[in-house]
Amino acid sequence: MKINKLTLFALAIGLIFTSCTSDNDPVDEIKGDYDNGILIMNEGNFNQGNASVSYVSNDYSTVENSVFYNVNSKLLGDTAQSIAFLDDLAYIVVGVSQKIELVDRYTFTSIATIDAGLVNPRYMAFANGKGYVTDWGDGSNATDDVIAVIDLSTNTVESSIFVGEGPEQILAKDGKLFISHKGGWSTNNIISVIDTATNDVQTIVVNDVPDEMILNETGDLIVLSEGANQYWLTPAVETAGAITKINTSNNSIISTLSFAEGLHPSLMAYSDGKLYYQVSSKIYSMTDSATSLPTESIISDSFYGMAVNNNTFYGVKTDFSAGTGEILIYDLSTKSLNTTKTLKVGASKIYFN
Repeated sequence: MKINKLTLFALAIGLIFTSCTSDNDPVDEIKGDYDNGILIMNEGNFNQGNASVSYVSNDYSTVENSVFYNVNSKLLGDTAQSIAFLDDLAYIVVGVSQKIELVDRYTFTSIATIDAGLVNPRYMAFANGKGYVTDWGDGSNATDDVIAVIDLSTNTVESSIFVGEGPEQILAKDGKLFISHKGGWSTNNIISVIDTATNDVQTIVVNDVPDEMILNETGDLIVLSEGANQYWLTPAVETAGAITKINTSNNSIISTLSFAEGLHPSLMAYSDGKLYYQVSSKIYSMTDSATSLPTESIISDSFYGMAVNNNTFYGVKTDFSAGTGEILIYDLSTKSLNTTKTLKVGASKIYFN
């Protein structure tokens, strides 16, 4: 059979069309109204039950506050503490309400509520097919602090692992859980390490009031310790803050960079091999290989929460008395403020969805 030029052209077009529409090609599927954007957890006012979640689209053109209420026609609860993600699910930890609200992370449709077996939940991580939640218990009792173990198939607390006072943030890596112990209503200076296969607990001593933690690109654990600043005591108690790097394979301390007397760092973020932290109403940045703390800040401002992504800095502020919050977005290339958006009261944690 002869094939003329027109036929060849038609075949070529068909091949191109077939290639472009192959089922193997990636498709940018939008999974819900809150996909491709930023989620901000708003704590709300203590004991007022007005915690909420806000959404800001990636191009900043869309802002929606009170997302959980808008979708489910019910309030989130009292004092939202954090959000943990597992595949398409978001677990919203609501501390004073003693519960975790489980939603679809992209549609925010309510799936379940875990409201038994939790006293003062803070943060959540996933390992060994289970959920693990830090829980202060009664803040005045130093012996009832636990990691609550969640059965993810039934969304119930199945057991508890007792740990030191004030378990705060929690990260999972290679079958281990790493927990910072800020100290609850007091102070502490340990990182707990739990083997999820046996529930055995070991501890690593760091500077006082360890809080924020990240895993860097080489797999090391970075811990930001605020240092004690108990000015209300007589005599006052003040200790040095620090950034500590820990080998997660053997739990040994690689390095400790201590802050000068009177400086108490707070908040930490990590992106593209750089660590960001806040101290004395300024934001600083340092590389993984840095052997000393930086002396020049990149942003002069104070935030209640922060995150970094794609060379963009996101900082949130809140005015509890006025009942408002806001997010400020900076271009890190120029260190300039790009835009500001209005949020709800208690704006604190930032997540990329």
